[in-house]
Amino acid sequence: MPYKEREINKMYYTMGEVTEMFGVNASQIRFYEKEFDVLQPKKNKKGNRLFTPEDIENLKIIFHLVEDKGFTLKGAKDHLKNNTSEVKENQKIIDSLEKLKDFLLKLNDQI
Repeated sequence: MPYKEREINKMYYTMGEVTEMFGVNASQIRFYEKEFDVLQPKKNKKGNRLFTPEDIENLKIIFHLVEDKGFTLKGAKDHLKNNTSEVKENQKIIDSLEKLKDFLLKLNDQI
């Protein structure tokens, strides 16, 4: 049976890690935090933001709606508010398809 590395899930991600994940500036993340009620990162004593995995999922949804689907900020807020379970389910499907794509690309490179 081949060895398979486990995915390491962190409890909190720093602002630097989040900006690297999404390839954006910290100011854009802070702006989305103010605009969207679903984003509520914890803050430590220094005031540094600590994002939970749920915050990361919400950011993925927001970026998908705004950048991929072309929603306005108001439209994305309304869509997220009115269709929360549907949007979260769609994001899970998108994530699994992206993992499958990465796997297939790696497999293709090995051939």
